[in-house]
This record gives sequence, structure tokens and C-alpha cells, in this order.
Amino acid sequence: MLTRRHLGMTAAAAVALSGAGAMKLFGSSAKAENRGNFPVSHTEEEWRELLTDAEYRVLRDHGTERSGSSPLNQEHRAGIFICAGCNQPVYSSETKFESGTGWPSFYAPIEGGVGTSEDRKLFMVRTEVHCSRCGGHLGHVFEDGPPPTGLRYCMNGVAMDFVPEGEPMPDLLA
Repeated sequence: MLTRRHLGMTAAAAVALSGAGAMKLFGSSAKAENRGNFPVSHTEEEWRELLTDAEYRVLRDHGTERSGSSPLNQEHRAGIFICAGCNQPVYSSETKFESGTGWPSFYAPIEGGVGTSEDRKLFMVRTEVHCSRCGGHLGHVFEDGPPPTGLRYCMNGVAMDFVPEGEPMPDLLA
């Protein structure tokens, strides 16, 4: 039975999902460079040329790849995970662990490799993790990880590349 209360809740949900409400709920179109200044910056057109569609959606539009879709989940060799946007080292394989979430997870970043900011999308407050060099969205950090930090840096694999130990690191991209 449709009551005024149901009608009111439906109207409120419609407003929340329209316009600015949808931006806050599902992620705004505000790009990483609008959050601050980073040593590496490009116009949106330049980022679109530099990145694949999937990389752009995650790194620049703060998207999330489907759980279990990243080949980096199965990457168990020694090496370094780098930002797909600028090649900055962000995680060492030494801190990678199997979280069971379907995303590459780490208990600590490489010092200076990432920054964090508050993310208030999806009706909750989370801590977003971004590359400290280009501002690209990498994922989120949660306080349910293993020792020694108790943190779980849950990263989008599409936002990173892997360089096996012994192979040369790519040049940092400008």
C-alpha cells in the first residue's frame, strides 16, 4: 500500500539521485587535479590521450574496477607496483597480502608514494588513496588489515602497473 511516507521517501530518493545528489552518492565528476596541485598535471584531453579508457575511469574519474578483474591480484613476484598515470612507485610486493576482497591489497605504501583525502560518497566516510605525484585515484584504505600496520590499502589494479624485481624501472612520466 502506497502511503504518504512511502511517497515522501520515494521523492527524497529521486532528489538525492538527481543532479548534485547523484554526484555525491556515486562520485562526482570532479577530477583529481581539482583537489589540489600535484607535480604532474595534464588537461583532461591530455589524460585521455595518455591513459586507456579503464585507467582514465579509475585514475581521473575515481571509478572502481570490478572485484576480481585485475591480473595484479595474482601477481606474487617480488617487485614494485607503480602508478599507471605517472610511473611513481607506490607499493612494494613485500607489503602485498591476500585480503579476499578481489582487489590488490597492501598493508603499507612506499614512503611518499601516496596521499590520502576524505571520500564522502556512497553515504559513508572513507579514506581515499591517491598518487602523491599525479593525484590519480588508486583506491581506499581501511583499518582492518594485518600487522604490522593494521591497515588494508585496497587498490584498483588498473590504476597500477607492476615492475618485477631486477627489471629497470620506467622513467617517471611528466
